[in-house]
Amino acid sequence: MNTQMADKVSNAGGFIAALDQSGGSTPKALRGYGISEDAYSTEEEMFDLMHAMRARIIKSPAFTGDKVLGAILFEMTMDRDIDGTPTAEYLWNEKQVVPFLKIDKGLMDEENGVQLLKPMPGLDELLARAAAKGIFGTKERSVINAANPVGIKAIVDQQFEVANQVLAAGLMPILEPEITITISDKVEAEEMLKTEILKHLDAMPADKQVMLKLSLPSTDNVYAELIAHPRVMRVVALSGGYSRDEANDILTRQNGMIASFSRGLAEGISAQQSDEDFDATIATAIDSIYAASIT
Repeated sequence: MNTQMADKVSNAGGFIAALDQSGGSTPKALRGYGISEDAYSTEEEMFDLMHAMRARIIKSPAFTGDKVLGAILFEMTMDRDIDGTPTAEYLWNEKQVVPFLKIDKGLMDEENGVQLLKPMPGLDELLARAAAKGIFGTKERSVINAANPVGIKAIVDQQFEVANQVLAAGLMPILEPEITITISDKVEAEEMLKTEILKHLDAMPADKQVMLKLSLPSTDNVYAELIAHPRVMRVVALSGGYSRDEANDILTRQNGMIASFSRGLAEGISAQQSDEDFDATIATAIDSIYAASIT
C-alpha cells in the first residue's frame, strides 16, 4: 500500500469525490450535466461523454489535493486517460488526489430489507490490475431499506468478506452499506448497522484497517465509535439524495466524518457552461463540501 497516499487519506483535511457513476446511473448523471439521451446512440458513446465530464471536473483548477483527498473512479474511467496519462496516475501525479476504484457489479434483489452485492467474478484479477495502475483503494455499495437485523447482519458480513479480499490484494477497502434516507426506521437501522460493524472491527487483526462510507445519519454522531475505532482509517459520508446544502448542513454536525459526495459535487455544472463558469461552479461546490468536512 502506498504510504504517502495512506498518510494523506488518514490525516489530511478534505473530502473524497465520488466520480463512479456506473452503467445504470450514467444516463441520469449525464441528464444532470445537460446531456440528454438523444445525444448518444450507443453505450460506448454514452461512456465517452461521461468520461469527458469526469475529466473536465478533474482538470478544473479547483480540483486539487488541497481540498479533495481522493476520487472514486468507475472501472472504465480507470482504464482511460486524461491528456494522454492514465486517470489514476494523472490524479496522483498532477493533482495529489488519491485514486479509488468502484468494484461492485450492482445489487441483488431485496431480501430481508436489504440488497446485497451481486457476485463479483474475476475480482482478484480486477484488484491486481487496479494495484498495477496505482489505485489505492476500492469501494463496494450495498443498500439497507429496512431496520431488519437479519438483513443488516448479512449485508455487513458480505461487506467485510469483500474487504478481506481487497486487503489481501494490498488495497484499502471502503465498505459502503448505504441506508436509504427515506425509510421510516432509519434511526433503528443506524444503530443495528453500527453494532454489526463494531463486531467485525473488534475481530480484525491489529495491523489492518478499513474505511467506511455511510449515509448521513439521522442521529448526530451516532457513528462516533466507528470514527474513533483503531481499525478504521476514515469514515466518509454519502449524500444519498440530499441536496448539497442539506448534506453539508448534516455533515457539519458529525464530528470526524468527511464527505464523499457524487450528486452534491456535480450539482450546478453543465456541458453548456463556459470553462470559466464551469470552474467557478466546481470551485464553489468544492469549497462548501471541504468546509463541511473539516468543521
